Amino acid sequence: MAVSNIKEAAEAIKRSKFAVAFTGAGVSVESGIPAFRGEGGLWQKYDSNVLSLSTFYRNPAKAWVDIKKIFYDFFGQASPNPAHKVLAQWENNGIIHAVITQNIDNLHQEAGSKQVIEFHGTCSNMVCISCGKKHRSSSVNLNDLPPRCSCGGVLKPDFVFFEEGIPEDAYKKSFDFAEKADLVVIIGTTGEVSPANYIPQIAKRHGATILEINPKPSLYTSSITDIYICEKAGKALPEIQKELEL
Repeated sequence: MAVSNIKEAAEAIKRSKFAVAFTGAGVSVESGIPAFRGEGGLWQKYDSNVLSLSTFYRNPAKAWVDIKKIFYDFFGQASPNPAHKVLAQWENNGIIHAVITQNIDNLHQEAGSKQVIEFHGTCSNMVCISCGKKHRSSSVNLNDLPPRCSCGGVLKPDFVFFEEGIPEDAYKKSFDFAEKADLVVIIGTTGEVSPANYIPQIAKRHGATILEINPKPSLYTSSITDIYICEKAGKALPEIQKELEL
């Protein structure tokens, strides 16, 4: 990890007036949650059609078997790592104004972040596909699948499936923050998933500096990134924090 890049990143953060973080699966890999894509990703082990809305409606009981394994067994064992904790500290100190996340694991909130925009929704809630009532996932019995609402309707995790649109409020807030940002800290995302991947691009068009922290180059690295730190977030963010404290 180049010391100069850490110092450059810290200086960019100090100069910024309205910074936001934009996070992807990579920030949670260090918490033990496998990424979906790439080597060792969940979609190499499971059929991604399990998150197809049409597949879910056709056979929710079957879909729920893998959904439970992936999103409630794997995710339920995870806890925030140093990267999540530094971002929460930065928000508390007024260094960043929000975390826009593609993740659905609630780890930013568990670490203490308050202004978290969940672009793809959250596995912390479930919604009834019949009456629309929302339930906290922690209160739902997953021993009998598919889980059901008090009205008898099937519950669906409150995150975005394939063939499903982005929640309107999250979409609007994310792009509003992107337009206002003078610094975007990209962490742990390849930039492959649309329309989320447009968020840093919109910020760049509005004059924002792009700081990227990724162990491997992404689609952003050679196109819009100004400062690139080739490292895992759990190592890089605490190093930047140390530099900020000097």
